Amino acid sequence: MRRMALGVSLLLAAWHAAVAAAAGFAALVSPPRFELTARSGTVVRQVFELTNRSAGPAKFHVHTADFTLGAHYSVAFQDELQPTSCRPWVAIERPEVALPGGGTIRYRFEVQVPKDAPAGECRFGILIEGDEAAVAQAGALRLPVVGRIGLIVYVIVGDGRPEIEVFGPQVVTLNGQKVPALRVHNAGNAHARLSGFLSGTDARGIKYDFNPSDSPILPGDVREVFLTPSTPDNDHPTLTFPVSVQGTLEWGNQRTELDERFE
Repeated sequence: MRRMALGVSLLLAAWHAAVAAAAGFAALVSPPRFELTARSGTVVRQVFELTNRSAGPAKFHVHTADFTLGAHYSVAFQDELQPTSCRPWVAIERPEVALPGGGTIRYRFEVQVPKDAPAGECRFGILIEGDEAAVAQAGALRLPVVGRIGLIVYVIVGDGRPEIEVFGPQVVTLNGQKVPALRVHNAGNAHARLSGFLSGTDARGIKYDFNPSDSPILPGDVREVFLTPSTPDNDHPTLTFPVSVQGTLEWGNQRTELDERFE
């Protein structure tokens, strides 16, 4: 999980502890993500904490939204109900929350999975917005902006699961460094996050551990999974290609062996 940058709308959809701070809006949501399982005809209930990080009282508006992930994992929320949305299954505790400065509330929500729900995955966001728009100055331009945090919820229903296909080795640039990468396709009906135990050597014979990037891969998506190297005394080493990587890639209760040469 990782923090996302503030956009023009001051929209945050973080994968870890979600914090947003803007003029008139300072909030923290924990956890910022839920990955749940359910059976058809059951109800899943959960709680998150919402904290007002400002010194004064604040009012927040809470509602659900659908979301999509962009090419670089930017998050776009849609208030309009999408054709495959499961948001009609979702109930939230209340649409408005008033908190004193520094105050925290445990906020409840539930997902009522219909009896005839097919195997797959219910995905939605819970948006927490500031009560009033602030005005941002950009040169001569003054724009109204609204602070917002998005909490992401995944509910795997029944036998829903990802089906991962791994395609050949690539070398890509990540944060200014060349690293090995894999093209990964999710042919299943639930999202996946890759992990694993990987090691290898570069052209100089230096040994490294490699950590797969764990960003979500939604059903139908094709994504790059970066294999980030590290050594016991260096978290950001520079590789000399070609590089060989071996080990096991894992997602959920599934796994595959990897033995690739990256040039």
